[in-house]
This record gives sequence, structure tokens and C-alpha cells, in this order.
Amino acid sequence: MKVQLPVGKFKGHRVTKVKTDLKKKKSKGKRINFIREIVTEVVGLSPYERYATELLKLSKDKRCLKFLKKRVGTHKRAKSKRSDMQKYIQASRKAQSQN
Repeated sequence: MKVQLPVGKFKGHRVTKVKTDLKKKKSKGKRINFIREIVTEVVGLSPYERYATELLKLSKDKRCLKFLKKRVGTHKRAKSKRSDMQKYIQASRKAQSQN
């Protein structure tokens, strides 16, 4: 048994930890991803996404990130959107080369 002293490694009021439940995984569902994929295929990109792809084609990645950060809201979302746009450009180039 450890002595409860106000100094040392085990100082302070001793408490028992409360076990918490596991959080749900914060990933989009397969169905939602499928629907969004079909919508972008049918309708195309939104105007700000088109502008972002143009910036990426001109190899202005940093400017694209700043632009997307302003549009989307957070740095993390902007980075993921930029990577999505890069994947979109690669896919479109691959489709053009196959035709």
C-alpha cells in the first residue's frame, strides 16, 4: 500500500479511474461515399472546386490550400479537400489517356 503524502511521485488526492465506452468511428459510410461519388460524376465539380483544381494544375499547392481553407473552414478539412482534388485530377488524366 502506498502512503498518501502531499509530496513525491504519488502526491495528491487518489481517485479511481472511470471506464468510458468506446467512441464510434468517425468515418463516412459506404453508402454516403457512393452517393457523393455519383453526384460529382453526374453534376461535376462546384465552382470553388474547379478553381482549386486549376490552382493545382498550375502547381500552386500552397495558394490552393489557403483558398480552400477560407472556403471550407478549417486547415484539416482544406488539406483533405486538396488531396481529394489531386486524386480527381489524376483520375481524369488517367481516363483521358485510356481514351
